[in-house]
Amino acid sequence: MPLSEHEKRLLAEMEEALAADDPRLISAFSGKTPSRTRVVVGFLLVVAGILGLLSGMISKTPVIGIFGFAISLGGAVLAISNLGGLMNSMANRAPREKKSSKWSDRFEQRWDKRTFGE
Repeated sequence: MPLSEHEKRLLAEMEEALAADDPRLISAFSGKTPSRTRVVVGFLLVVAGILGLLSGMISKTPVIGIFGFAISLGGAVLAISNLGGLMNSMANRAPREKKSSKWSDRFEQRWDKRTFGE
């Protein structure tokens, strides 16, 4: 039995509320979990590929240079593809309360007290 339009609308509203409330749960069920280790491995592959490319140029062996370039390209793709998801998951985290222990925050509070007499 298909859902009515009202039921579809309610289901979509519940899904949006759940996505706003707990984005980690949504990413866990979607199977697209961003991984910090994948980003780090990608950057390490980029560095290793660049080293391979340079060693191929120094030894004047094109095969080593091409292999190094391929490793570097694969690492860049791996890092960039996971970096976007990682940044989104970090942006969706609940903001932490910041302590106003910075010198500038205290200075602004003191200035407001002097200026506005609070």
